Amino acid sequence: MGMGEALDLVSAATTTSKIEEVTVERYCVPLEEILVDTGHGEHSHFELILCHIRSSEGVEGIGYTYTGGAGGAAIASMIEADIAPRLAGLPCCQIEKIWSKLQGELHYVGRGGVLSFAISAVDIALWDIRCRREDVPLSTLLGKQRDKTACYVGFIDLTHTAERSHKAVAEKLEQGFTAFKTKVGASDLLHDARRVSRMRDLIGDERKLMIDANYSYTPAQAIRFAQSVEHLDIHWFEEPISPDEFERYGEIADQTSIPLAMGENLHLIEEFQRALRYSKLSYLQPDASNIGGITGWLKVADLAAQAGLKVCSHGMHELHVSLLAAQPHAGMLEVHSFPIDQYTRTPLKLQDGQALVPTTIGVGVDFDLEKLAPHLVYRS
Repeated sequence: MGMGEALDLVSAATTTSKIEEVTVERYCVPLEEILVDTGHGEHSHFELILCHIRSSEGVEGIGYTYTGGAGGAAIASMIEADIAPRLAGLPCCQIEKIWSKLQGELHYVGRGGVLSFAISAVDIALWDIRCRREDVPLSTLLGKQRDKTACYVGFIDLTHTAERSHKAVAEKLEQGFTAFKTKVGASDLLHDARRVSRMRDLIGDERKLMIDANYSYTPAQAIRFAQSVEHLDIHWFEEPISPDEFERYGEIADQTSIPLAMGENLHLIEEFQRALRYSKLSYLQPDASNIGGITGWLKVADLAAQAGLKVCSHGMHELHVSLLAAQPHAGMLEVHSFPIDQYTRTPLKLQDGQALVPTTIGVGVDFDLEKLAPHLVYRS
């Protein structure tokens, strides 16, 4: 279902339920091993920011966003100090109006930065309330197209040895994954090409293989590298260069047969519009944690549909699985390396190499607050 149809459902609902209370929590959750990529550096933990919104009817929705280990305090502070006062007394069902209000009133200080993450947590909480009031899962509310969706495992494996890579791939093959993404950009191009070739050997010729440079190459390097691995049947080349260089993506696309993908670092709808205009992408990868939540993600999905492209996802697989299930032009769900699933009662499940769509009431993500409690660092 598109954004307009989804909002028609919302606007048809009663407006008597008002936003009564907004609270925020921030958790710092350690990772079992340090994860490394070239763009973001080392990850020893991730931050999880929960936004609780309670309606005048007593219905509580929980939204969230996350970071790679920095910025969480600023996000929580923006929700508490700048967003919560603006929400008091507003109708819970006016989700897009609230989304636009926050984007407009806080644009000057937060355009595309911390504000995008903060709005995401708030927006997801409001959709959670909507689903709970309608007593339906998110995918049903959005017009579910399927019960499961294609997915791939997104490794953060830049420093993995050959032995570690072999073990990681074997584990995911045992779980039923049929598509894999590996990181590149660690050192020289020949070294990267060898890593990709090794991954192809590990997963076999029949499975999909993607590569992700986390914007670490120059345009010239990206072109040379892409041409050197084209024979390995690469499904897409993700973020070869800085996501700000929209026109240069187009130049890369003209000189390789590998489809290009990006989106995780585009935090404004206008950035996606520019990417579609100049970058010659084959896949869009919006992330509901930083594009303004479910409302922002659906807007990008509509843009992809209008352009005839597949919409995919970045991170947040526990939520995105429900969003992709409602898109006729859905691509693949990224199953991310951050283990948020360990802290929910609704971990992602696979069947025949595809991700099953949650049937729980709400947005489909039910956090286990007892498990998270040891990692709590702030509560408003």
